[in-house]
Amino acid sequence: MTTPSLTTAQIDAVQSHIKKTWKTLTRSHEHLVQSAKDSKLDHSSETPWIVYISPLEDCPNVQTVLERSLSRQDMQRIQIRTLPPEPEAIQEHGLLYLPGPYVVPGGRFNEMYGWDSYFILLGLLHDGELELAQSQVDQLLYQVQHYGTILNSNRTYMLSRSQPPVLSMMVMALFQHTQDEQWLRSTVPLLEQFYYYWVVPPHLNPGTGLSRFYAFGEGPAPEVLFSERDEQGRSHYDRVKEYYQTFEIEDYDVNLYYDREKDELTSLFYKGDRTMRESGFDITNRFGPFSADILHYAPVCLNSLLYQMEQDLVQINEIFGNEDLVQQWRERAEIRRQRIDQFLWDEEHGLYLDYHLQSGERRRYEFATTFYPLWLGIASPSQAQRLVENLSLFEAPGGIFTSTRVTGNQWDAPFGWAPLTLIAVQGLHRYGYHTEGDRIANKFLAMVVKEFGRHNTLVEKYDVQRCSANVSSEICFGYSSNEVGFGWTNGVILELLAASQKKG
Repeated sequence: MTTPSLTTAQIDAVQSHIKKTWKTLTRSHEHLVQSAKDSKLDHSSETPWIVYISPLEDCPNVQTVLERSLSRQDMQRIQIRTLPPEPEAIQEHGLLYLPGPYVVPGGRFNEMYGWDSYFILLGLLHDGELELAQSQVDQLLYQVQHYGTILNSNRTYMLSRSQPPVLSMMVMALFQHTQDEQWLRSTVPLLEQFYYYWVVPPHLNPGTGLSRFYAFGEGPAPEVLFSERDEQGRSHYDRVKEYYQTFEIEDYDVNLYYDREKDELTSLFYKGDRTMRESGFDITNRFGPFSADILHYAPVCLNSLLYQMEQDLVQINEIFGNEDLVQQWRERAEIRRQRIDQFLWDEEHGLYLDYHLQSGERRRYEFATTFYPLWLGIASPSQAQRLVENLSLFEAPGGIFTSTRVTGNQWDAPFGWAPLTLIAVQGLHRYGYHTEGDRIANKFLAMVVKEFGRHNTLVEKYDVQRCSANVSSEICFGYSSNEVGFGWTNGVILELLAASQKKG
């Protein structure tokens, strides 16, 4: 793969910027006051920021460790508390303690995020930041051990939801660099614990044997109420109600989600809203307007990632010679592949589509997660060919459209995101479609580097139709800002550049 439109100087400038940015985006004990700050919540400047410690930790010992790392003045700006047994009862939200350094996405996202971390890890490994890469994975393993799962992020208001399961992929990516078998062995119980989070009810749908996203919290998401407001001061939820008042909804029974007489969103709407945030795709109309209906779907992305987790556990058990377990995990992966084939592959349209668990029908909503089965080797050669024949649905001047619909949501057209671009590119290469993979990678690289030249930063998302980082005016729901940093964009750019240099 070559990048003829980019000069060596342009590429060097971006790589140098990313290298410096890792330091800016790293949070550790020394940065605890900075980490504890949360622009997504209302907070009085006089009040200390709360840091919650896992009840499994030795709280006095953690306090002592922090006192060694922080000045007395900084210690006064935070308040250490032990996390209560009922997280839903927390009235004053705060940061969840992690013992080691980690990289945050950037901008308003000043905490560690679950699936962002995979793409961040790729970048850290390319940049030789092995110690930080190790810590990034270890903090996620710590979350499973101490908080029960990998969290959407390490804030108390996200204790009730996870994010797309990429932990085993991170473990294997790191192991390829370290070859530390003792460490790898220590991860297995936590990988299995995280796996079972996803494959038992309520995440499991017994009828199909496939999993769904499901957030455990109730009511409005606290961070949305405060921070996702428009210029008129309306919250995201206010704008949703206005939409329901104004438009006819054909995608689902709107009465499940909106009480027109009271002008109130229902508890099921809020459950769906939180669940959409667990999916990582907030906000999109992929599961109907605002993805309110997400609880009723088996998604392509989640089940593809669980297949990969099963395959990773095959590989880990092969390393340790556990033949019985190798066979068990291999059978699980094969059963899931068959179920993905049965329920999520749409032969008529030549796409993988999300499956509605109640109607028994796939939703005709073309979304870039259709490339996950290519990326992870689930598709047959003929299915891959059908997907490539449909590539024109998604291919954009700047890479890959998230979906084929313009909805005013950031996870729909005309927007494109680094992770989905990488997934499509690597999926195409995996099945031998190198021309197509190179073309999309080159488009995305050219756009990102051009916009870096204009703004001197990398951002969270792009308008891949206009090849622009200026997106705010087009986003009507959720938050409209385009965050700088940006962790996963950094990682994907380094991954794509490394692939191009190998070929070049």
